[in-house]
Amino acid sequence: MTDLVEAVPEQAGATRDMRVGIVGFGLRASLWRHVHKPGEGSEVVMVCDTSERGRADAAEKLPTAVVTADLEDLLGAGLDAVLVLTPDNRHAEIAVRTLKAGIPTFCEKPLDVTLEAADAVLATAFETGTRLYVGHNMRHMPVVVQMRELIASGAIGEVKAVWCRHFVGNGGDYYFKDWHAERANTTSLLLQKGAHDIDVIHWLAGGYSKRVSAIGGLAVYGDVTSRRDNSDRRMGDWFSLDNWPPTEQTDLNPVIDVEDISMMQMVLDNGALASYQQCHFTPDYWRNYTVIGTKGRIENFGDGPGDFIHVWTTRSQGGLVEPDEKVEIRDGDGGHGGADPLLIAEFLRFAREGGATATSPVAARASVAAGVLAAQSLRTGGGSLDVPALPQDLIAYFEAGQPAR
Repeated sequence: MTDLVEAVPEQAGATRDMRVGIVGFGLRASLWRHVHKPGEGSEVVMVCDTSERGRADAAEKLPTAVVTADLEDLLGAGLDAVLVLTPDNRHAEIAVRTLKAGIPTFCEKPLDVTLEAADAVLATAFETGTRLYVGHNMRHMPVVVQMRELIASGAIGEVKAVWCRHFVGNGGDYYFKDWHAERANTTSLLLQKGAHDIDVIHWLAGGYSKRVSAIGGLAVYGDVTSRRDNSDRRMGDWFSLDNWPPTEQTDLNPVIDVEDISMMQMVLDNGALASYQQCHFTPDYWRNYTVIGTKGRIENFGDGPGDFIHVWTTRSQGGLVEPDEKVEIRDGDGGHGGADPLLIAEFLRFAREGGATATSPVAARASVAAGVLAAQSLRTGGGSLDVPALPQDLIAYFEAGQPAR
């Protein structure tokens, strides 16, 4: 159906708002606030969601938008851009169709939960020439951007190692009460949750994983007997800091077959080494990155505004010493330390004009590949596995900024 949204005629010398659609109005639907700015450049004109609750929420928050359960309605609406915000295991299914329809596509991270599906998205973007953008918002988070700036300045020399410890204090509420708890939907939290951090590790180190290994297990939440089908609720309905300690959680998903603690190691294609550790039953919630170079190291203590990145560049005789420099982490307006509005602004600019972006489909695929292979390693004895490479013509195309062909 192509007549659900009427095209707005452009007057000579005037520019109209981009007409944007959203597929999936659930956990990441809050991004609509950064897109829907009528008169300022972009407007959400259509939302597609297969659930009644998703459609009801969209109708309430975006009363001027057309709300539909049929993706065909959206594909035929003549949109300028679309955000794919469905559950992870449907990203590729939807993105392939929006790309084939010629709609510049924002695909929420991870690209999908299998390497085959992720590769299908990149191949479709390459074959159709439709612009693809992947929502790795941490590339706009101040703590990550500032650490990358320090590395680029040469402060610690050439990066040789990156370590990340992710304390997921809200893991029980965020990931073990709904679809995230099932391998069929996520592959693993090492992929689903870790895709962010794996991408950051790659970005800070300047290379992609070529070989990975991992260990892990379901150490706590598998023993919790309080279970409930929460498909009639959302995280906001059950989330509470009072859900503590982890062994006393209630209403967990009936099926839990993903790990709640995991550790992976990576050998990058530039020779750097990296490790990533993720725990979903810690009392605190933050990420700690350590980057070691040939001239020093940096490490963040806290990852939000007002916290600090410590920089050591001189040798000490031993023991814990004060850093040579402390860099305060900047503040930003909007979700994830101001990253979300920057992410959407970059996508809309890219959808309209093309050009370079901080995010990268190749990097997004690299994080999925590393996470998928690490999950496989974890479940088959912890041996090292090689990451399959992308075809060189795809790499060249995306690294060139997806130029018109």
